[in-house]
Amino acid sequence: MKYRKRPVVIEAIQWNGLNTYEIKEFGKGNITVEINDLAWEVGKGAPVVTVLIKTLEGEMKANKGDFIIRGVNGEFYPCKPDIFEKTYEVVE
Repeated sequence: MKYRKRPVVIEAIQWNGLNTYEIKEFGKGNITVEINDLAWEVGKGAPVVTVLIKTLEGEMKANKGDFIIRGVNGEFYPCKPDIFEKTYEVVE
């Protein structure tokens, strides 16, 4: 048998490496942003930022460029940009 995904509206935000405040606000306590880099702390390098998402399957990491989706039941999960573009379109 073949199945088609039902049309549902989700909310999502793309992690661009700089929008940490927006990511945390969007996640409503389900997303944490960690900066772990000693070179950055002393002003000698770019920071290493890790975005961690509490999902139904456990904690997952979002890489720069990934979309973070809030699903129909309020659950969160990361999605690679190529999969996101094939699966979702903008709703007016």
